[in-house]
Amino acid sequence: MESLMNSAEEQQPSSPPGNSWSKQEEINKNETPKCVGGFVLVHAGAGYHSESKAKEYKHVCKRACQRAVDRLKAGALAAEAVAAALVELEDSPFTNAGMGSNLNLSGEIECDASIMDGKSLHYGAVGAISGIKNPVLVANRLLSEAQKGKLSAGRIPPCFLVGRGAHDWAVGHGIPPCPSEKMATKFSLSAYKRNKRKMALAEKMDTGHNHAKKRRQSSETENGSGCLDTVGAVVVDSEGNVAAAVSSGGLAMKHPGRVGQAAHYGCGCWAENAFNNPYSTAVSTSGCGEHLIRTMLARECSAALQSEDAHKALLEAMQNKFISSPFLAGEDRVLGGVIVLRCCRCVESPPSQNIQGILVEFLWSHTTESMCVGYMSAQDSKAKTHISRLPPGTVPGQCLAIEGGVCRLSVAE
Repeated sequence: MESLMNSAEEQQPSSPPGNSWSKQEEINKNETPKCVGGFVLVHAGAGYHSESKAKEYKHVCKRACQRAVDRLKAGALAAEAVAAALVELEDSPFTNAGMGSNLNLSGEIECDASIMDGKSLHYGAVGAISGIKNPVLVANRLLSEAQKGKLSAGRIPPCFLVGRGAHDWAVGHGIPPCPSEKMATKFSLSAYKRNKRKMALAEKMDTGHNHAKKRRQSSETENGSGCLDTVGAVVVDSEGNVAAAVSSGGLAMKHPGRVGQAAHYGCGCWAENAFNNPYSTAVSTSGCGEHLIRTMLARECSAALQSEDAHKALLEAMQNKFISSPFLAGEDRVLGGVIVLRCCRCVESPPSQNIQGILVEFLWSHTTESMCVGYMSAQDSKAKTHISRLPPGTVPGQCLAIEGGVCRLSVAE
């Protein structure tokens, strides 16, 4: 089931009223041609976002957008800007990434993160890493080191490291360690203690299969920390390059060593400049990692966006490649969400020899109860934010919501 709703944004869009779900940015033709930076779309997780904390979720999305746009205006390429947005999301105690991440069964924080650069097609990732405040910085450093070429004696540089090896590599490359106890918050610690009590009680009770399943489903909305999963961002820079990144503390009470989709290639994020395709695309996912891994949703959505109608393509991909995927046939609820953008060069109207435009289409979709997003172009004075929700009466995991917009950037040649 599709839901196409107007965004309840915090500032009125400057777009014409003809399209209820689009955001159009037009250049002032009388201004001196100049590079205006780019565009960023971020998410603070697909899951459940309570109304009581809505302001905090929106604020962190705004800050992440502003951080990325500041880097773009300073001349940074897409990969650097998307990493900057993720650092802001990881530093928030309200997100399940970096600071304040879910604790695993052993009471420790293990994080996953990855980043992909659409220009070079290089990818960097870390899984089940502990003691690093911003896992995305390690993933980004892996990416940049790989772009330098082979190591001594012709060795291939790593693109994906896990556990202690990832931690030691990060410290060896100048990323400071952070004790795990300093990364836990009062909220994440209280959620861990509450979950431990529930697990102990469940093990003592003969609940039966149906009752146990019902308890698991109800606990997903009771435990806000467990419901808010991966955070991420997608960016296009002033040159038309795209990048995507994702970061997560993983599922609450996960087994130590578990690696979610945020670190897996083609599952957590995807970015690909238009080489032989009409569009450059960038995707970042969120939700139940095992569902996203088994469907490789990020890459599937990227491929789908080469179709002419982006909205229809994403809708069909979420329905056919995710909700109705044969790889998830045994699941009664398929939980996940994506943010996507695609862009292409376009000629300004009237045509100009000095100005080329970049047309950016951006969308988000989710099968979870809600998803918090924010977006901003370098032409905007501040970011716009929105908490997207499934229509009342619909069942999470069995239907989806989809929304988005359009932004036109102008680039000096």
